[in-house]
Amino acid sequence: MITRRNVLKAGAAVAGTAGAAGLLIPVASGTAEAADLDPATVPKFAQAMPIPPTLAPYSSTGTADYYAMTMKEADVQILPGRLTRVRTFNGSFPGPVIRAKSGVRAVVQQTNNLPVATSVHLHGAHVPMDSDGGPMDLIAANGGTKTYTYPNDQPHANLWYHDHAHHAESENVFRGLSGTYLLTDDVEKSNTILPTGAYDVPIQLRDARFDDQGQLVYAMDDFLNRNVILANGKAWPYFNVEHRQYRFRIFNTSNMRYFNLSLSSGTFTLIGTDGGLLEKPQDMSSVMLSPGERVDILIDFYDYPLNSTVELRNAADAMPGGPADQITKVLQFRIGSTGAKDFGAIPYQMRTFPALPPATVNRSFTLSMDENGMATDMGYINNVSYDMNRIDTEIAYGTTEIWTVTNANKIIPHNFHIHLVQFRVLERNGKPITSGPEVGLKDTVNLNPGETVKIQATFTGYRGTYLYHCHIFDHAAMGMMAQMRVS
Repeated sequence: MITRRNVLKAGAAVAGTAGAAGLLIPVASGTAEAADLDPATVPKFAQAMPIPPTLAPYSSTGTADYYAMTMKEADVQILPGRLTRVRTFNGSFPGPVIRAKSGVRAVVQQTNNLPVATSVHLHGAHVPMDSDGGPMDLIAANGGTKTYTYPNDQPHANLWYHDHAHHAESENVFRGLSGTYLLTDDVEKSNTILPTGAYDVPIQLRDARFDDQGQLVYAMDDFLNRNVILANGKAWPYFNVEHRQYRFRIFNTSNMRYFNLSLSSGTFTLIGTDGGLLEKPQDMSSVMLSPGERVDILIDFYDYPLNSTVELRNAADAMPGGPADQITKVLQFRIGSTGAKDFGAIPYQMRTFPALPPATVNRSFTLSMDENGMATDMGYINNVSYDMNRIDTEIAYGTTEIWTVTNANKIIPHNFHIHLVQFRVLERNGKPITSGPEVGLKDTVNLNPGETVKIQATFTGYRGTYLYHCHIFDHAAMGMMAQMRVS
């Protein structure tokens, strides 16, 4: 059996030249011998956080929007004064934002000008198998193309797209292949009190490791050394805000890092998660995000003094590894003198979820991986590693099922992502879910060591073969992935 683990490669970023002007240090050649960058030497809150560009369709018919993207290498400024070679969609790091509408198809032509094959998965989307971005449904390197059709026949959701190529997704995403896809509908738009336009800001959070030439250093299962925190592609940036309320849609696009987010002072309002708005807003002091998860929050900067700052921080114990002065800092908000107090309260009832249908099938899944710290360590679901030639679970089309998922490891956390469907989290460790992000629609759920969750999903809309896996990319690449066939 061919496994992911025995073909993955570690190493430094591809070398090249930049030809950039100004104070930027060009991408250096011969970085294989470079030492690691000391993250303590990177200035904190010295760069402005950008908002990724919104990708405009090149054609629209009223029932479909047509987009084109090119995957290519680019040299971008992540660290102050340096250029870093990354893999991008359209040269943007992170990739551009697609703002889609329920009921209007998005047709996206992807051209791959990278030296490696890719496969683009729209995470959290309800799509036919041939547009799911399966691990063997590859776009050839150096000029291959594929057109993905996203029906958008689901409610509003905070989706994102990323590489899912067999053997390569862990490194490709680490090097930059991810972007944001915001799907809206009339239900979301009816909540007119929510901030829009420039006050509705997507933020991709992740971590990275660099050498002293400013180039990304990739190695499998390397969470201890990925200690530079990025927000929208910048290391520890700041963001200028007005003296008013903002909506922030926060995506954890890390390979492995967990974020336990809070503000340096004050609280925020949780209004949504992976699958869009919650039924009711919740006041929160912190929220945990495992890799692949999203939260939608409101921060009212009118509650802070003019010309003050407040930080978005990460708890030091969100996961092991990294000096606290590095991994606990994320993003600084600088509160300007414009804006005014927003009048009107957030609707107590933002949406209504349909009643859960009765489940007719119950299944159990165990996540585990070797904990030897060896290069030969593998990941497993129900004691087997991923095999692209094996169907692990047969599901009857239209069936509603309850899945009990357990993390059997004693040290290592995992999470669980199902393609094709959004699901509801029913229980965690035998207790019903009554608050927090997991009361909403989800497609990814965290499992700390020894934990068990029960989730419920209905498998309808499309037939075919889809994945379920740990969404810690390095764990999936080590074999913690399986296939289900809906028929």
